[in-house]
Amino acid sequence: MDLIRLIFQLGVLFAIYSFIWFFIDLGLALLMAGRKRSLPEIYLIKAVKYLFLVNVTFMFALEKNNTINILGVLPSATILVVYFLGKLQQKQRQASILNQFGGRGFDLGFNFNQNYEIGIITFAVALFFVLLAAPQYAENNIAIWFRESIIDIEETIIIGFIFKIIGAFFLLSMIIRMINAFFYLIFRKPLVDFQTFVGRRTSTSKKDDFDDFEEIPD
Repeated sequence: MDLIRLIFQLGVLFAIYSFIWFFIDLGLALLMAGRKRSLPEIYLIKAVKYLFLVNVTFMFALEKNNTINILGVLPSATILVVYFLGKLQQKQRQASILNQFGGRGFDLGFNFNQNYEIGIITFAVALFFVLLAAPQYAENNIAIWFRESIIDIEETIIIGFIFKIIGAFFLLSMIIRMINAFFYLIFRKPLVDFQTFVGRRTSTSKKDDFDDFEEIPD
């Protein structure tokens, strides 16, 4: 039950953090006056986003355990890694679908570089353990502001309830991931394979399509 409660609480934290970051990213876009970001700029901003999420998650783990030890923060670190990997897999699926349609989405602003993604995730996870060795650096003004803002939004009646619903969906997705991992270890394939399902749907839709100049017999 403690693990389920922890997954739910972190799901709420991740959702509210993303909500706050949406407005930060919007402000940065306005400051750039509509200029299209380069790929390094996109991933630099994403790296900052992930690093402060790690910082806030570490602070949350310390608040939960009231002590600094690797066993106390390991569950939170594991859930954070699974969250990052889930984001990576989502991007990979989107890129795969767009490639099947000729990569049209890449021209419309979809940006994905697997090496950058993996590098950012690795650096972010490493930061978690750096903070474990030097926790005094976790208590910085920006991270404290994020943490206090998350708590304030979570305690708001209506908006907080909405994010709790998102946290419940996050809990469900984590349970599915754990079940899939168990089935993969035992049977060498996941119980629920969304990527295969999407691929089949895309393949079926392609078969149903026909060229505008294709002659249809009477």
